[in-house]
Amino acid sequence: METNREAYVKSRLELIRALSQAEPGSTILVEPGVYEGGIYIENLKGEPGKPIVIAAADPSDPPVIRGGREGLHLVDPAYVEIYNLTFVGASYNGVNIDDGGSYDTPAHHIVLQGLTVMDIGPEGNRDGIKLSGVDDFVVRNCVVERWGTEGSAIDMVGCHRGIIEGCIFRYEDDIGSSGVQVKGGSSNITIRRNRFEHAGRRAVNIGGCTDLQYFRPQPPPGYEAKNITVEGNVFIGSNAPIAFVGVDGAVVRFNTIYCPKRWVVRILQETTEPGFIPCRNGRFTDNIVVFESHEISTTVNVGPGALPRIFVFARNFWYALDDPSLSHPSLPVDEVDGVYGLDPMFIDPEKGDFRLKPGSPAEGKGAYALSDEESSP
Repeated sequence: METNREAYVKSRLELIRALSQAEPGSTILVEPGVYEGGIYIENLKGEPGKPIVIAAADPSDPPVIRGGREGLHLVDPAYVEIYNLTFVGASYNGVNIDDGGSYDTPAHHIVLQGLTVMDIGPEGNRDGIKLSGVDDFVVRNCVVERWGTEGSAIDMVGCHRGIIEGCIFRYEDDIGSSGVQVKGGSSNITIRRNRFEHAGRRAVNIGGCTDLQYFRPQPPPGYEAKNITVEGNVFIGSNAPIAFVGVDGAVVRFNTIYCPKRWVVRILQETTEPGFIPCRNGRFTDNIVVFESHEISTTVNVGPGALPRIFVFARNFWYALDDPSLSHPSLPVDEVDGVYGLDPMFIDPEKGDFRLKPGSPAEGKGAYALSDEESSP
């Protein structure tokens, strides 16, 4: 049934037909049920103020896109918004959005909200949500669980001006390369108020190692990632919650980090081609870090070719659960106004509640201290 550019669909065939016929301002409402994955659509383009919307007809009973090499693959879309769909069991990627290899014309103005993506792969470099050459996008209130053993919950290659917020990422500490990865010339990305529960070996991999032909823009700009902000997040576990890898400027602030398994931060340079700057200009400030000292190999792992001496550590709150006297971290530079050895007084960390009790000495730091006014635009 169609009314005012709304199309209700209840089969895979109807969904594909509606997508192929969609025009700016169209809304496709997907009825509850299970739909076979492997849905591939090129050039799905809305317009400013007239996006193409794909949404659950009943958000309380979202449709399930099951299986397929990829649950949904959009090539060169623009002004497309997807709400409240579930993707399960794709063998490569749950949701894949890219620019079709036309690097000068990125996919753009994309909204992914309320999606659930689960059980992707499972072996190899398989991603929950894969974004390549996507600009001006929002990923909000999504849940991604169990992606590929060498993949990411969200993998961004050559993406710009994006926000990832209010999402939950779950896997294991030493399976899954990363929770959120932003690389390949990506810039101006904010990762805000998400929850990373054992979200792979590197919960947030700021940068990475990208084959030169996949950088956007071309020629490669000399960095994997630039102007990245990670703020207001909760991290539980992971071998390293935060990694700066081939970065030219990133801010990690007002996060709560609980029981990392090997390192708190890694500063690495994995791309060694000529013309690439060494990893530099990272800022790690106003975070709460609670750890078991016997689990930490070293607080900050620095690899060859990086420039840790021009990183900044300031106003962080460090607490070793097993021995508060061992709370003082080993950092590559002196910290400004750090706090060491005091219990931050979480409400109930065993149940995952990392808000602070009244009178906490960590007040003003950590994930719940990030105010709307302080949030990056």
